[in-house]
Formats: sequence, structure tokens, C-alpha cells
Amino acid sequence: MAARIDRAMVLAAGRGVRLRPLTDHLPKPLVPVGGIAMLDRALDALARAGVSQAVVNVHHLAAQIEARLATRQKPAIHISREDELLETGGGIAKAMSHFGDEPFFAANADIVWLDGAVPALTRLAGAWDGARMDALLLVQPVARAVGYDGAGDFALTRDGQLERRGAAPSAPFVFAGVQILHPRLFSGAPAGAFSLNLLYDRARADGRLFGLAHDGGWLHVGTMDGLAAAERALAGKIG
Repeated sequence: MAARIDRAMVLAAGRGVRLRPLTDHLPKPLVPVGGIAMLDRALDALARAGVSQAVVNVHHLAAQIEARLATRQKPAIHISREDELLETGGGIAKAMSHFGDEPFFAANADIVWLDGAVPALTRLAGAWDGARMDALLLVQPVARAVGYDGAGDFALTRDGQLERRGAAPSAPFVFAGVQILHPRLFSGAPAGAFSLNLLYDRARADGRLFGLAHDGGWLHVGTMDGLAAAERALAGKIG
């Protein structure tokens, strides 16, 4: 039976420096791709998956994001303001009181994923096993990652655990920016700003970091060239 995931965190605080000058006056999560802001795409997908409440962290041009979210009905939005950027791990840790003791979705607001035959969030919830997992990351095959030119992040073991690329020249999967996390992952987490990678590595050492290969399209919108590639992909209905 699929896990019931009712709450989510959407990471929307970053500056989007590689998309300048566009992001000098527009927060990266509000950049439209295919005519829809990336933040709206993420929240719409969470609403369709049954998420009733989502925390959105804000920092860069925060007032614009807050104004956009003020009229949203589903999911209900809680704003987490960051006077200083707390990075991915610190941003979620600051909002942890919203999640209680239950697993929750976390999604980056600056990527675009396209569902396969079954929505990615539904697949993640179906694959979640709280007895074995502290984190379940959606990972995209590098060969099908539009706009991505990196070396990949992870390999998947036969039982679904994630292994770092390490010293290898490449890895077959890149983190897709969508995941399920359990609050226990943050037990003993440092104060202030830190990357989720710190907690991923700890979970990996305990055998509790898992991945699920995405079966749909994925668009990396990190640069102006990436944005153009994403627009072309959507226009061609790739994914």
C-alpha cells in the first residue's frame, strides 16, 4: 500500500545566479517554463498527489513569491522566511515543526519534471518503506536529462540503495530534485546553513538512502541555455 504523504516542503529560497540577469528581478522559482512558473508546477503536482499543506521557504525577492502564493488554495501554504540562506538542509530543518513525525515530500522549485504513465509523486509514495528508509530520492537517468551536462550523482544498487559517484568519472543518475524524507533524518542535524548532502551521506552509511529511477521527462533549468532547451523540449512534448 502506498504511503499517505500529506505534507511537503518546496525549496524556493535560492538566488538563481546562473540565470542572471533574468533572476536579478524575478525569483528563479517564478521563471516560466512552457508558460507556467516552476514553483506553480511543483505545487500543482503536490496538490494532485493529495498534499494538503506545503511549506515554501523564501529569501531572494521573497515578496514576489509571497504575493504569488497569497491566492493559492491548494495546497495550503506556510511561508518560511530566511533572513540568511540556510541551504537545502538548513532550510528544511527550520521548517521541521510542520511535519511532526511523518514522512513528507520535498521538492526543488527550480526544476521541471514530467510524469510518466504514473505520476512521479505517486510512484515515490508507493515505493516508500519507512522501516528501511530515511530518504527516498527520485533520480533521473543522465542520458534522458534535458539541459544537464554534469557527470551524474548516483548509481542504484540492486536493492534500490544509492551509491555516490565518488572517484568514478561518471554516474548513471542525477538527483531529480524530488524526494520523500523522514523527520528522523534530521535528528542531530547542525544548526544554521548546511546541505542535505550531509544527511544523505549519513543515511547512506546506515543503509537508509534509497533511490527511484524516474520514468518520465526531466528538465534542468540551471542556465539560460538550459531554459532554452527546456522550452524546446516542452514544445516538442518530450517526456
